[in-house]
Amino acid sequence: MKAYRLLTEEDTSAFCHKVTEALSNGWELHGSPSYAYDAGRGVMRCAQAVVKEVSEKYDPSMKLGKL
Repeated sequence: MKAYRLLTEEDTSAFCHKVTEALSNGWELHGSPSYAYDAGRGVMRCAQAVVKEVSEKYDPSMKLGKL
């Protein structure tokens, strides 16, 4: 199964750390990052999709961040 996650965070070093952690755990970048203004919070936000091949069968209750 190919697992998919969309990582999001405010445009700070926390976003880079979140993506770096996912990469260090075997996730791979999928597509380009996105960057948008969050008017509700008044901040810029980043998003990056990541994917990972896993042997588990999909279950909606699985914790994707723990794969």
